[in-house]
Amino acid sequence: MTVPPPQPPLEPRRCTRLAPSPTGALHLGNARTFLCTWALARQRAWHIVLRVEDLDTPRIKPGVIDLTIDLLAWLGLDWDQGPIIQSHEPAPHLAAMHTLAAQGLVYPCDLSRAQIEQAASAPQEGAHDIAFPASLRPTTIPRRFDDAPPSWRLIVPPGPTTFTDAFAGPQSFDISAIVGDFVVWTRRDPTKPGQPAYQLAVVVDDARQGITDVIRGDDLLDSAARQLLLYRALGLAPEPNYWHLPLVLGPDGKRLAKRHGDTRLDTYRAQGVSPQRVVGLLASYCGLIPSPRPMTASEFRDRFQITMIPHVPARFTQEHHHWLLKKDVS
Repeated sequence: MTVPPPQPPLEPRRCTRLAPSPTGALHLGNARTFLCTWALARQRAWHIVLRVEDLDTPRIKPGVIDLTIDLLAWLGLDWDQGPIIQSHEPAPHLAAMHTLAAQGLVYPCDLSRAQIEQAASAPQEGAHDIAFPASLRPTTIPRRFDDAPPSWRLIVPPGPTTFTDAFAGPQSFDISAIVGDFVVWTRRDPTKPGQPAYQLAVVVDDARQGITDVIRGDDLLDSAARQLLLYRALGLAPEPNYWHLPLVLGPDGKRLAKRHGDTRLDTYRAQGVSPQRVVGLLASYCGLIPSPRPMTASEFRDRFQITMIPHVPARFTQEHHHWLLKKDVS
């Protein structure tokens, strides 16, 4: 009897996620990212997790979670697991904070934004983050996590964090210079339990849900560096592959917003716009077709090539708005 040669171990199945935040309804920009994520995953037989990131509770509007899930399905997307509601599973986030505290990597901070601004150099105009100076760290770092203070910050080491983005290429960010020690836990309301900040929650949930590939907008490139710092501080592996895609901008070259009109998917759907028109417009933004035409999600998936996406932002124009509102001829 011939003994067959040993077979190489099977590569673990890759996994990505659709992770909408219900702080507002889906608009054309994040719809394109979700469509690209879904198409790439379905082409490559990746597992897809639907995770609703609802931790920003003061900004969450009633009914938006159900609406978001409904709109993803309306576009023609599906998933293999979920929906998982992020706020329903707080224990892993708490465990991560206890791990970081035991290593002396986080500390409580009750400084106001004004106090931080006074100690830091003036931020650039339009900047969202104030660089938190290392000089404001406490002299004694506690080794136990306590949910009482307003916030906890991660001690960020000096120097660059580097990684190679699967779409955007080699990246390097010195987080100590960009934002300094950033918040990983907050407790705005003393009558309620604290919550993980976005960066910590994403890392903990991606790791425990087996996410190997993260596809999102390139406005989050420096967030990837922050998240890698947390992966390494928590001893989590493997680190995910990141794919950061250019944004959809308004005609003025700025991030798509209310000033450019109502680009929410539910608004277009209420006006009788078909999902095929939305998908067709997004396909033109991805370089799959030269100009918009109605297209199903299945056709988008079959045509999709991530190498065809331009490395410059897409522009939503009034002509695109009017094209969406045209009635399909049967």
